[in-house]
Amino acid sequence: MNFKEKNNIYVNMIEERLHNIIPEVNGYCVDIKEAMSYSLLAGGKRLRPLLALAVAEMFDRPFDEVINFGCAIEMIHTYSLIHDDLPAMDNDDYRRGKPTNHKVFGEAMAILAGDGLLNMAYEIIINDAVESRNIEKMRAAGIVAKYAGALGMVGGQVIDLQSEGKTIESDRLKTMHRLKTGALIKAPVEAAAVICGADIKEFELLSGYAANLGLAFQIKDDILDIEGTVENMGKNPGNDSSCNKSTYVTMFGLEESKKLLQTVTQEGISCLEAFGHKAQFLKELALSLVVRDR
Repeated sequence: MNFKEKNNIYVNMIEERLHNIIPEVNGYCVDIKEAMSYSLLAGGKRLRPLLALAVAEMFDRPFDEVINFGCAIEMIHTYSLIHDDLPAMDNDDYRRGKPTNHKVFGEAMAILAGDGLLNMAYEIIINDAVESRNIEKMRAAGIVAKYAGALGMVGGQVIDLQSEGKTIESDRLKTMHRLKTGALIKAPVEAAAVICGADIKEFELLSGYAANLGLAFQIKDDILDIEGTVENMGKNPGNDSSCNKSTYVTMFGLEESKKLLQTVTQEGISCLEAFGHKAQFLKELALSLVVRDR
C-alpha cells in the first residue's frame, strides 16, 4: 500500500469518528451543535489525528487506543481556527472554501462554538483515560492540555498579536511558530507516543520529529501566503502581509524560506532513522507537506 492509499484510509477513519463525536443536542442548545459541526466537519488535512494514528501503527498498537486523542486535538485545533478568524484576531472571511464561522453564526456564537469544541475535547480524552483506567492516557491528557494552553498554542497567539506591525528577531519568530502552530502538531505525536509505551529515547526522537514538522508546516504556510491561490487554499492569500505580520518570507525572503523549509524537514526526518521502515509513513508525510498547495 502506498502513502496516498494509506493516508486516505486514515483520513476516512478520522472523518467517520469526527462525524459521530459531537452528541445529539436537544432543546434550546441545538444551535451550538450546528455551529461546532460547521467548522469541525469542514474538511482539511486532518494532520493532527493522522499523526496519532501513524505513531500507533509504528508501535503496532490498535488505532482505537489513540484515535480519541487525535480527534480531540483536531477539535482543539478547530476551536483555535474559529477564534483566530474573528475580527479581534485575523478577521478572515473564508476558511477551507467556506465563510468563516462568525460570518455564518455571528461573533458571539462563534466564540461559544470554539469554547464548546475545546471543552468537549477534554471531556473526550478524560473519559477515555478514566474508562480504560490507563495512567499513560492521563499523562497524555496533560500533554494535550499543556500544548493547547498559555505555554503552547495560546502563548504563540499572544506573541503573534504582540508582534503585528513590528520588526522582531528571528528567535522570537521561531518561538512564536513553534508555539502557535507547532504545539498542536507535537501534541498528537507525544500523546500517542506515551499511550503506546515509547521509552525515553523514542519519545525524544518523536518529539524532535514533531517539533521540526511543526516549524516546517508554518514556513510552508508563510510561503503559500505569497504563492498560494484562493482556489487551492480555500481562503484569500496575502492576509499576513495585509496585517503587517512578521513571517519567514518577510524576514528571510521567499527563496531562503524555501531552502529553510527543506532543511527543517530533513532535520525532522533524521529523527526517525532509528525506527527504520516502521517510520516510513511519518517520513513520507513530512515530505508531502513540503509540496502541498493548501
